[in-house]
Amino acid sequence: MRAVPLAARVYVVSAALLVAVCAAPALTPAADVPWATAALLAALYAAGARRPPSHACPPLSPPPPAVAPAVTASPDWCGPALLAGAFLLPAPAAALVAVPGALLGAVERRPAGVRRLWRAARLALAAYAASLVFGLCGGGEALAATLADPATAGEPGFFPYALVPAAVAALALGLTAAALEGGVLMAAEGRSPRAAWRGRVLCSLVPHLVHGLAGLAMAVLWRSPYGPPAALLVLPPMYVCARVFALCHRERAAHQATVRALVQAVDIKDRYTRGHSERVGRASAMIARELGMNGDRLEALRIAGVLHDVGKLGVPTRLLRKNGPLTPEERRAIELHPEYGHEMVRGIGFLSEAREAVLHHHERLDGSGYPYGLAGADIPEAARVVAVADAFDAMTSTRTYRRARPVPAAVEELERCAGAQFDPRMVVALARALDRHGWPATPQEEARPVRDHVRGRTAGHAPDRVPAHAPDSGPDRAADQRGNVPSGRASARPPEAARPGRGGGA
Repeated sequence: MRAVPLAARVYVVSAALLVAVCAAPALTPAADVPWATAALLAALYAAGARRPPSHACPPLSPPPPAVAPAVTASPDWCGPALLAGAFLLPAPAAALVAVPGALLGAVERRPAGVRRLWRAARLALAAYAASLVFGLCGGGEALAATLADPATAGEPGFFPYALVPAAVAALALGLTAAALEGGVLMAAEGRSPRAAWRGRVLCSLVPHLVHGLAGLAMAVLWRSPYGPPAALLVLPPMYVCARVFALCHRERAAHQATVRALVQAVDIKDRYTRGHSERVGRASAMIARELGMNGDRLEALRIAGVLHDVGKLGVPTRLLRKNGPLTPEERRAIELHPEYGHEMVRGIGFLSEAREAVLHHHERLDGSGYPYGLAGADIPEAARVVAVADAFDAMTSTRTYRRARPVPAAVEELERCAGAQFDPRMVVALARALDRHGWPATPQEEARPVRDHVRGRTAGHAPDRVPAHAPDSGPDRAADQRGNVPSGRASARPPEAARPGRGGGA
């Protein structure tokens, strides 16, 4: 069981005590709380939160922190019941609606008690904040006026005025939940505020806004002549939407698992460059982001960088791990790895643009690269991005045949080769991204110590200075031996009909 740090325990207990303070006024004899409504909404939320549609989804990332759940792109499908409570009940009672469901809900990781307590405290405080904001914005009066005379529900003086307070209250709920979750991450894992809250606010506001409007519809129907049964009709569409989202979430997880399995297979086979693929994916994403790409395109470039060397699975292991110089035949065998990789991934539909990068990431702008000798704009953009990221990580990583270069020296070498080997736009984008974000140090234990005879002290091998080119161990040495000039098969251009298309097809 993963231990919860003391700071995180104190944070959770403090949040729970704050909930007790906020909810205490509802338990006083003078409180005018419609307990029947509160109990029904709490039971409804508990029934939905007990087994959400996304329960069976596999994890997308490493294990979540000790207390906070992994960030999700939407709240529970029964979230409108929580917001309906914020609209229909006083703030102290609204805070209690989420508590039974949070305490009884399934917990996939230990410690279960701390996780349940934290989930209940976070949701209760968020619901309390939403109810307060709804009242301060005049939503209670607008809703009460609408419910007092159903005949006026269509007039512009009542129900439309409740829409804005409901939306603001839903945003307050999302912001409060995200802020509390970021705080527990800071306490549990020692993250900086920027790292703890980055991406959490935006991914929660839109779903909570939708749930706020659905919660307002539930509140109106709940107090209408048709009563609570009519309000329940709001939830089935929300369940269907949540189910569709869960299926998309699961499909995305399956895609990531496929990529992860391929990368792990490459790392197992070529253990001396372990971690290289992930770092190339990171550098490719940095370049793509600097070029203004985002969303699916950015993710495609990251996956392209991660999978660029998957073709090494088709190269004999003895060549990838060979310490001495390579023969011409061995070089030609290694230079087939882009085509091997393309054959492996071309049937995986979701990889799309990544297939082009796998096949063409060793092409050069001057046309002397391999496997097809493409030049200039004929080289797909994804391949030009990955080529720069690939060479950069090669130069800044220690390999069996040479030591790592400092980042400034690697960037200088990329700039020297820009125009002939690399796309200058990609080189400039990487340099700007490195200036802005830096680059983490490469663990030296990923490669064996550099052997003296590999460092140029034995005749017949490459000198200590390594030009920027193919980053994986075998091709890197192959390029060193031939002076960075493609050999026979690599430099021969196939006839136009034999070349694969820009989409990466066979």
